[in-house]
Amino acid sequence: MPGCIFCDIVAGRIPATELYRDEDFLAFRDIDPQAPVHILLIPLRHIPGLSDLTPDDADLTGRLILTATGIAADQGLDDAGYRFVVNCGRQGGQAVDHLHLHILGGRQMQWPPG
Repeated sequence: MPGCIFCDIVAGRIPATELYRDEDFLAFRDIDPQAPVHILLIPLRHIPGLSDLTPDDADLTGRLILTATGIAADQGLDDAGYRFVVNCGRQGGQAVDHLHLHILGGRQMQWPPG
């Protein structure tokens, strides 16, 4: 998608510290980390946000969570715990219009989050 920073990262036009890539997803370190471990997991296909998912995306969204769980384990976050965050829309905190899941860990998380 033209003008989408995450699509540019997927295409290699913008550098990122990639941690995982398969036929559907890319994971990379957040450039403004909010925790000692802060990774973004995105679908390679441009999906603007949660509200743009369709029933045809059910398998993809399930695999998104499973992939994120595997990445959290690979980062050694299993024992102490971690947090997944998906923001939707501007008031929900979504800053980039490309579906992405935050994997946060390495410190005690607080509640409420925001």
